Amino acid sequence: MTALFTAAMALRELDSGPTGRVFAGELNKHWTIGPKVHGGAMVALCANAARIAHGGHEGGALQPVAVSANFLWAPDPGGLQVVTSIRKRGRRISVVDVELNQGDRTAVHAVVTLGEPEHQGVPLLSANPVVDLMAPEPPEGVEPIGPGHRLAGLVHLGEGCDVRPLLSTMARVTDGRPPVLQMWARPRGVAPDALFALMCGDLSAPVTFAVDRTGWAPTVQLTAFIRALPVDGWLRVVCTCTEIGQDWFDEDHIVVDQSGRIVAQSRQLALVPARRGG
Repeated sequence: MTALFTAAMALRELDSGPTGRVFAGELNKHWTIGPKVHGGAMVALCANAARIAHGGHEGGALQPVAVSANFLWAPDPGGLQVVTSIRKRGRRISVVDVELNQGDRTAVHAVVTLGEPEHQGVPLLSANPVVDLMAPEPPEGVEPIGPGHRLAGLVHLGEGCDVRPLLSTMARVTDGRPPVLQMWARPRGVAPDALFALMCGDLSAPVTFAVDRTGWAPTVQLTAFIRALPVDGWLRVVCTCTEIGQDWFDEDHIVVDQSGRIVAQSRQLALVPARRGG
């Protein structure tokens, strides 16, 4: 059973019509958090289906510059069906509706906006906090998630991609400062692309670790942007939040490539894990 990210993003066409196409895919046990399929991997698969349904392909001009995803149900690892419906074909912007199903249930409903990300060039303005916070590559001693790692029993992405969290940023915060979780990631065997950058927009552990809520934190809604295509190398991920309430919390990701460009951003609304023992 292969664990490569490119294999996880593979789709086989089942049906096609004038306004959309239907695909079969699979996200196996290597793309899970705990027993359930990783949300970021599902977002990336939806984006790939939209791109293919529109007629795009890897390396083409049209990319998923924005994805708005509602998570309706957490599927188990295994086969999935992805149903697409093209809502707009424009000269610069196109919009595709996507449903990711398992059996007779819809797990994710996404609206994917296709367009061209930023080209190479200096931004007119950039408030990029990541380049001063994190080195382009993980420092020595920051270990990959794998056998023996503290997160290995929960995060099962280690065979398909190299994920190296800075564990000190995941500690409980006792001085009132907002959490700033940090990690490095890259796929195994290939360079990162737009789809991998999208997945990294949901890669961090929940910011609720900062308030000692470490259980399941289901995402309800996530919106992600692809700002530019990443260069080959490590992606740096910084995860922050504005408020952790009693019931709901927000979580923001900024993903920066090895050259220092912002390649992805995301914001999600999720449910606060229950208090342990309560």
